[in-house]
Amino acid sequence: MTKRVGPKLLHSAITARSRYFQVEELHLEFANGEQRVYERLAGSGRGAVMVVPVTDDGYLLLVKEYAAATERYELGFPKGLVDPGELPIDAANRELQEEIGFSAEQLVELSELSVAPGFMSAQMKVFAASGLTASRLKGDEPEPLELVRVPLDQAFSLLQRDDFNEARSVAALFLYEQWHRE
Repeated sequence: MTKRVGPKLLHSAITARSRYFQVEELHLEFANGEQRVYERLAGSGRGAVMVVPVTDDGYLLLVKEYAAATERYELGFPKGLVDPGELPIDAANRELQEEIGFSAEQLVELSELSVAPGFMSAQMKVFAASGLTASRLKGDEPEPLELVRVPLDQAFSLLQRDDFNEARSVAALFLYEQWHRE
């Protein structure tokens, strides 16, 4: 299989900005001469993390928090941005402490995910966390997050819940299950 060469960038410009994103317009020319204009959300480039925490007595720990885009409370695994100068594994442990009040003795990177790579450049590293001990750090959430405990042997029952449908959390659950079996 031959490696494809990506299109040539003719021009790029930031067309809009918010506190979290920039919309970037890309003028591209493909190897066959076709030209197209693409738009993408350019993130901070710092990356993000998601953590699947499992207690010693066999419970998954999830958080329920408000999601502005869906205008409802969603259930998912602890997650957040990597701070400038911070390693992803350290960000994972910090997010655990901010969102669920635990630190992890062991963090194992399971995978790296992208969401809608045709439109977003954001990458998220997924970690499994074990050896949890109580430790709380102040986070940036506007209200306390609800901690939800689910028995590990009932993990896939989460897929039947209306509030557990965020693709990254669903993928993290499957990644954890595969890693846990191995």
